[in-house]
Amino acid sequence: MNNRINKILLLLLSITITYSCNNSEPNNYMSVSGKIDGLRKGKLYLQQFVDSVFISIDSTEVNNEFEFNLSTSINEPDIYYLYLDKFDGDSLNDRIKFFGNSGEIVINSRLKTFDTNAEILGSDNQTLMEEYISIIRKFNFENLDLLEIYYDSQIKGDNKRFDSVNNAINNLIKRKYLYSLNFATTNADYEISPFIVTTEIPDANKELLKQVYDKFNDSIKVSKYGKLLMEIISN
Repeated sequence: MNNRINKILLLLLSITITYSCNNSEPNNYMSVSGKIDGLRKGKLYLQQFVDSVFISIDSTEVNNEFEFNLSTSINEPDIYYLYLDKFDGDSLNDRIKFFGNSGEIVINSRLKTFDTNAEILGSDNQTLMEEYISIIRKFNFENLDLLEIYYDSQIKGDNKRFDSVNNAINNLIKRKYLYSLNFATTNADYEISPFIVTTEIPDANKELLKQVYDKFNDSIKVSKYGKLLMEIISN
């Protein structure tokens, strides 16, 4: 009788441990998988940018197979990179930037448009970052057009046009800052919010930055970029 009870207790303990392990893994583990169409030979690296250097966390060889799988432990959502070494000596346009988190991230792309045609799934922060970048890209294109007029009017000595376009550039910068602040405030429950503030507009008015920071919940305030934002505000 005692042996039977002991066996039952051991079985229950085993089930409890297994359940606990299975449920704890998604909290500190990220799997990055996907397919790179057209990739016949190369090596893929999962990287982070630490102290001005790209650090490789995991890697895998690709030989006549499109699919890949990489993984790493993860403490919180953060920026990661998928780097492709095609063994051609050219490192340009071979790195995909993405906002990773625990669980499964899927990255699908093509060899010829590796970093410009990537589809990234599994991260709400990544979805929000893509939305933000799509709008900021429009600001940047508009800025380039204005700069062309700015230098042209300077060369031709057209002071009236020069002053007008200079005001337009300043207004564009203000609009860009306001959009970034509003985006961060609207998405204050995500790590993308302090990331945008600290990387895109760290020199904004500190009172405005503090207003954004105050919208964060506790988990965002103690996140990597939440702490960095607090440092910017305090200094």
